[in-house]
Amino acid sequence: MNQQYGLATLCEIENPLLWPILEVLRKKPTGWKVHILAAHLSEKELMPVLDSRPDKDLFKRNFLIMNALYQLQETLYPDRWVQVEAMDIALLPNCHHGQQYHIDPQDPLRDYYTQWSNYEAEEGEIKRLLNEFWTRYREYVGQQTQRTGTLDRVKALRLFELNEGASDSEIRKKWRKLALKWHPDRQNGNTDQFRLVCEAWHVLRV
Repeated sequence: MNQQYGLATLCEIENPLLWPILEVLRKKPTGWKVHILAAHLSEKELMPVLDSRPDKDLFKRNFLIMNALYQLQETLYPDRWVQVEAMDIALLPNCHHGQQYHIDPQDPLRDYYTQWSNYEAEEGEIKRLLNEFWTRYREYVGQQTQRTGTLDRVKALRLFELNEGASDSEIRKKWRKLALKWHPDRQNGNTDQFRLVCEAWHVLRV
């Protein structure tokens, strides 16, 4: 799908805020503003202070949330539509009030918020930060150390039904598919299976 829309930059770095934001939007699909969403994530201890300077901290929080929303929009499309507007964030059916939504690869805001260079940090620093976020999320959903502590790359690939030669893109695509399938907020979701998939992704993303 990324190649179809020319959105390769969306998947260069997996933003772990995707799944907490998806949970929030499933429980309350409409009525979110970016600063309220940031405060909500902070209450869940999933959004730490990102910069000692308040203005920079605000900018970075906004950037990471918008980046996650655009990634989530691309992940859920065409089944659902994530409306990405700073003052009106919503999870909608793709056909809402007779309107069919489509991803616009020329959207300047999409282009800005999917370019990690605009976060104003080196790539290594961004990855370090997102690793910390990912650790927080794993703790948030609950980690089954007894069951997954021995999960290595071979077992993780087997869980994803992929071979050793699978590309990063194939792994990421399968991870998102399985995460959406087993997400606890889905009607047929399974918390234990979701945790296991999360742990496999943590192994494979290193």
